[in-house]
Amino acid sequence: MKKFVFLYQGLWEPNNKEMMERWTSWMAEVGESFVDSGNPFGPGREVTTGGSRDLPLGPESTTGYSIVEAESLDAAEKLLANCPIVTSVHVYEAMSM
Repeated sequence: MKKFVFLYQGLWEPNNKEMMERWTSWMAEVGESFVDSGNPFGPGREVTTGGSRDLPLGPESTTGYSIVEAESLDAAEKLLANCPIVTSVHVYEAMSM
């Protein structure tokens, strides 16, 4: 099995009961495929060789992550079928070193 990272994009109200129920239901569905069910992100910062800048939270922000195991990128994508996607989810294979 390969590992894949889901990076969630977009904001939602954390006190939104309906959205929380949808996330809980989807996470139960994915179940054992999770290596790390992840966490939401708070304030962030971009660091470059030229300095750093605060990253504002907005619709295009990366706002959380999960790590799953799947046979392929296509199989990892299928795990997102019922995910309550806010804006989008970026899916990357975590390559072995």
